[in-house]
Amino acid sequence: MSQRLSDLLLTPAEMAAADRAAAQSGIDSYGLMEKAGGAVAAAALRLYPGASRFAVFCGPGNNGGDGYVVARLLQESGARVEIFHLGDPEKLKGDAARARAVVTLKEGDIGQYDPQQGDVVVDGLFGAGLARDVPPDVAALIRKVDEARIPVIAIDLPSGLDGHTGIVLGAAFRASHTVTFMTRKPGHLLMPGRELCGSLEVFDIGIPGRIIRAQAEGLVAENGPAVWRSVMPAEQMETHKYKRGHLVVFSGEASKTGAARMSAMAGLKAGAGLVTIAAPTEALAANSAHLTAIMLYAIEDAAALKVWLEDARLQTFVLGPGFGIGKKARKFVSLLSDRHLVLDADGISSFKDDPQALFELFKGEPRLVLTPHDGEFARLFPDIAADNRAGKVDKALAAARRSNAAIIYKGADSVIASPDGRALINTNAPVWLATAGSGDVLAGIIGGLLAQGLPTFEAAAAAVWLHGEAGHRAGKGLTAEDLAARVLPF
Repeated sequence: MSQRLSDLLLTPAEMAAADRAAAQSGIDSYGLMEKAGGAVAAAALRLYPGASRFAVFCGPGNNGGDGYVVARLLQESGARVEIFHLGDPEKLKGDAARARAVVTLKEGDIGQYDPQQGDVVVDGLFGAGLARDVPPDVAALIRKVDEARIPVIAIDLPSGLDGHTGIVLGAAFRASHTVTFMTRKPGHLLMPGRELCGSLEVFDIGIPGRIIRAQAEGLVAENGPAVWRSVMPAEQMETHKYKRGHLVVFSGEASKTGAARMSAMAGLKAGAGLVTIAAPTEALAANSAHLTAIMLYAIEDAAALKVWLEDARLQTFVLGPGFGIGKKARKFVSLLSDRHLVLDADGISSFKDDPQALFELFKGEPRLVLTPHDGEFARLFPDIAADNRAGKVDKALAAARRSNAAIIYKGADSVIASPDGRALINTNAPVWLATAGSGDVLAGIIGGLLAQGLPTFEAAAAAVWLHGEAGHRAGKGLTAEDLAARVLPF
C-alpha cells in the first residue's frame, strides 16, 4: 500500500485513536483544533469571498469546537458571521469549551437559523463522530438548508454521514466542499458519501505520520496502481504468446454471442497472449462473422469440455456473459474448479439456489473472481446483503471470506475484496460506464490479467481500475464496443 498519508484511509475509530495518541505524546490538542479551524476558514474565504453571511453550525463535541475556531477566524477576517449551536453549549468540555470561550459572537439555537440569500453554511455539528440517525431537529435543519440551496462547507464529513460506511444516517448535508484532516475515511469514497462530500480537501494539521500509520491497518485503501503495480507482468523482449497466457471465454447460443466477444476482445487488449471463444456449434458462424484475432473452438456440452481440459495449458476462463442460466453453467463451473475462473452475470445467477455448492468447488489457493452487482450479490449472499448495519466494504469482505474468492462488488463505488481481509475502494469510474455490456468488458479484462499470472485479488483490482481508465478514454456516450477497443494494458 502507498506510504503517503493522504493516500491512507482511516476509519473514524482509527482516527479517534490517532487523536488520543497524539495528545498522549504531548502534542497540544488545542493547537491541532486551531489548525483544523484555520484550514476550514481559509477554504471558506477562498471559495466564497463574496458571501454575505457565514452561518456556522456548532455541535456538542470537538467538531463543534472546530466550528467555533472557524467562526472566530472568519470574524477576524472581516466577514459577517453568526453561530447556531446544537444542544446546550455550556456543557461543552475540553478543547471545544476553550474554543468557544474566546468567541465574542452571539449564538442562537439551530432551530433559529433562517436561510438568507448569500449565506454559506459551515457544518460543524457532528463530522465523523456520529453512529446513529441524526435527531429530528438536525434533520429539519438539513432539509431547510437543502431546500434553500445554501452552499455547505463540511468540517471532516457532512453531518449525518457515516464515516465508516458512507451511508446516510437518517439525513445528511450535501456539501459543496469538505475539509478533512490528515487522512480520508472510507465514507469519503463510498457512495453516497463521496457525492455528498462535494470536493474533498485533506489538510495536514501536524499529527506525526508515525502516529497515523500506527493506527492504519492498511487493509482498506483506495484502488490504484500503487497497490498492484509490482505484480504486473514485466515487458520482456524474449517472449511469445503462450508466455502471455491463454484466455478462454465461453459464448452463449447463436442469438447471444455479443457479450462473449466483448469479453474476449477486452482480454486480448488487456495483454493476454491469445484468446479463444468456446462456443456451441450453432453459435460458431455468428461468432466467426465478427472475429479476426480471436480464435474459436466448438464446445457443445460438458463432455466435450472435459476432454478439452486435458490440455494443461488451458488455465484461465471467463464464464457468464450471455451464457445462459442453469444446469449447463453449473456443470461447466464444476469442471473448471481447479482452474482460474472469472464468474460473471449468468454464471453467478446459475448458483442462486445453492451458492454453497459454488463455494465448495473453490477451496484452497484463491482461483475464483466473482463480479456481482447489487442484485447478483443478494442472490449469492442473501444474509450478508440484508444486513443494513454493514457497509459495502464490510459486505464485500464477508462475501470474500465465505466464498474464498476475490469479490468485485460493482457499482459507482466498486469494492474489491480478498479472502485475506484486504479491500480496495475504486473511485476512477466515470458515470457513463453504466451501460449495457460494460460488465462483460470488465470480466474480460480480469481474465486477461489472470491469464498473465496475476493473483486473483490483484487481477480484479487492476482490471477495475483499467476499466475506469478505458471509460475515460472512450468518453461520454460510449458503447461497450467502444470501451473494449480502448482497454490498454498497464
